[in-house]
Amino acid sequence: MKSIRVLLTDDHSLFRHGIKTLLSAESDIDVVEEADHAADAIVKAAELRPDVILMDIGMPGVSCFEAVRQIRKNRPETKVVILTMYDDEDYLVQCMEVGAAGYILKDCPVTQLIAAVRDVCRGGSFLSPRMLSQLVDDFRSRVRTDHHQPRFATLTPREKEVLKMLAEGLSVKEIASSLNLSGKTIEAHKFNLMRKLDIHNKAQLVQYAIQKKVIQLTHVA
Repeated sequence: MKSIRVLLTDDHSLFRHGIKTLLSAESDIDVVEEADHAADAIVKAAELRPDVILMDIGMPGVSCFEAVRQIRKNRPETKVVILTMYDDEDYLVQCMEVGAAGYILKDCPVTQLIAAVRDVCRGGSFLSPRMLSQLVDDFRSRVRTDHHQPRFATLTPREKEVLKMLAEGLSVKEIASSLNLSGKTIEAHKFNLMRKLDIHNKAQLVQYAIQKKVIQLTHVA
C-alpha cells in the first residue's frame, strides 16, 4: 500500500521531531521532509509533492494563510492541515477560506492527529472536536438570536457579498474565482445565507435581493 507522504512545517525543531517520531511509527505514513517556516514549505511542497502538509500558524515571515493559498494554487492535490495551539474561530475561518483541509489543536491526542492525516489524504476534512463543539455552540446561539433580529442583519459581510453575486447570476465557480476562494467555501456561504434567510431556490434569492435593494433591476427603454 502506498504511504501517505507528509511535510512537517513548524518553527520549533523539538516539536517537529516529536511529531515526526509519532507519525513515522505508522506503517502507512512517511514524513518526507521538514520546513521551519512557511516560505520554505511553499518551495518544498513544489519539489517533493507531498500528500499532506502539517503547518503551524504562528511562524515568522510569510503567513501560513498565504502559504496555504499558494500551495493549493500550485498543487491542489496536496492537502494542508493546520496544526496550532489557537482554538480561535477567526483563525479557523481564515484557514478554511484559503483552502486548508483540516484544523487541529496541538494538545490533541495522537490518534486524532493520525486520523486527520488519513482523512484529508482520502479527500475528506478534519476539525478538532473542540473547535467543532465551539462551532455547534455558536450555531445554536445564532439560531436563538435569529428569532429576535431581522434576518438580513444576521448575514456576515461575506455572505452579503455572495448574495449579491448570486442574485446577479454568477455561478459558484465564477464567484470563487472572483473572490479568490475555493468553491467549497462559496458553497458554505451560500448554504448559510439561504438558511438564515429561509430561502430555498434561486428565484426566491433574486426576489429577496431586489426587495432589500442588494441589486437593482435594470429597465430597458
